[in-house]
Amino acid sequence: MRGNIYIYILVAGVVSLLLRALPLTLIRGKIKNKFIKSFLLYIPYTTLAIMTFPAIIRATDSPAAGAIALVAGIIAAWFNLGMLPVAAICCAVVFITGLIF
Repeated sequence: MRGNIYIYILVAGVVSLLLRALPLTLIRGKIKNKFIKSFLLYIPYTTLAIMTFPAIIRATDSPAAGAIALVAGIIAAWFNLGMLPVAAICCAVVFITGLIF
């Protein structure tokens, strides 16, 4: 059983190294294609969203409260409120909807 964990760690390390090293070795010049540049620009935001949105919904006892707070946070951010007011609004919405549901 202990031997398997070392194999898993080794495979994860090799995959991580390949994902980081291959683009550096395969792409020599400057990227001029607008589509590829915009694609690479949005990868960090997409990755953050994929990790964050499910956690927001599952953070409460009621997934509906998390979803409503997510929508309230998006609306508050749309109106250019700062991070602290958006977080406070989301917390208040989760608290209130948690009492209702």
